[in-house]
Amino acid sequence: MGLRDTLARLAVTRVRVLTVEVAGHWVTRCALEREMSARGWRRALCAADADVLAVCGPPGPEMSTVVEQIWRQLPGPRARVDIRDAAHAARELDSAAATLLDIAGQRVDARDRPRHPEPAPDSEDGEAGDGDGDGEADMDHDSDHSGMDHGDMDGDMDMAPEGIPLAQGGEDRDGLEMDTLHLRLGPVLSFWPAALVLRCSLHGDVIAEAQAWIVDAAGPVGDWTAGRSATGSVAAARECDHIHDLLALAGWARGAVLARRCRDLLLAGDDRGALPLLERLQRSVRRSGVLRWSLCGVGPLTERELDRCQLPAGLSGDAYDRLLERLRIASGLASKSLRDSPLPGGAVVEALPDLVAGLDIAAARLTVAGLGIETSLRAGVGTA
Repeated sequence: MGLRDTLARLAVTRVRVLTVEVAGHWVTRCALEREMSARGWRRALCAADADVLAVCGPPGPEMSTVVEQIWRQLPGPRARVDIRDAAHAARELDSAAATLLDIAGQRVDARDRPRHPEPAPDSEDGEAGDGDGDGEADMDHDSDHSGMDHGDMDGDMDMAPEGIPLAQGGEDRDGLEMDTLHLRLGPVLSFWPAALVLRCSLHGDVIAEAQAWIVDAAGPVGDWTAGRSATGSVAAARECDHIHDLLALAGWARGAVLARRCRDLLLAGDDRGALPLLERLQRSVRRSGVLRWSLCGVGPLTERELDRCQLPAGLSGDAYDRLLERLRIASGLASKSLRDSPLPGGAVVEALPDLVAGLDIAAARLTVAGLGIETSLRAGVGTA
């Protein structure tokens, strides 16, 4: 028993956490990430890689179903914590560590859990991959998206064993028949807006049609809208959070770490400490030829397209242009030269299917990350 206890305590120092963020509870998720970093814990990219499932914010009925599906996929030893607000993050992680060290309890859990959990074929919630990313964690952001698990599809679709969807026939833009695969991104996916679901019809790896909606859209708005008008620092922190997601997804870990440090300083109210880091991040972004090459030409939007979708001109250009604009806005908010962000948060959801049509999966994910979608604002459902 002494050796087991020693090994268990050693393992708890390298725990991997899969985060589920309920829409609007990004401040809670940020507090969780800070506590994880202080303990040396890492983000898990999928359920199979996780030791702890951390739910940030109270999930609604639909998200609760998704959480239960993910929980069934976690291997043992495992622990689940429900973090209602930022103030409880440290205590809940202490509880998770205690649960992982409870060898007798883990044996009971292993004995009682189903051996082969079945997917829920009729669920409309879907799950894919893990929650938010960590610029310091091991990341896999190439176009294969191996951290994603798209097991939950429509119930009327032909299925292979284990619920894997099969391609069906469909016409392309030229009227020729092609295989069409239906793929659902979200609501739980790394570097992805919380609770957002994008259901794609793929011709190869290109999105032919899409539908977008927010899980539990009628639920409470969360801690973002409660604090967004309090100070410019909170809005600037949110912009840095979006910047972190895009840089991490693009594979630029050094920039993602800088963006997260800026975000945490702004949430702590340390604007004076955050501004030099923001300026440093802006310089690094402009100097990085690899980042420019990675983002230039991704998700280009013209002013005419934005006008048709009733979106502001600040989103024009490609993913790289929008990154530079978001950095400018974050600096303006942090320095108090801007009061509010001129970029929309929730209005993008309704237009999103039109914005990603014709893109491959990798480009669509970068486009979504760069748009800074705010799902707590509950801005309707989009179809294209």
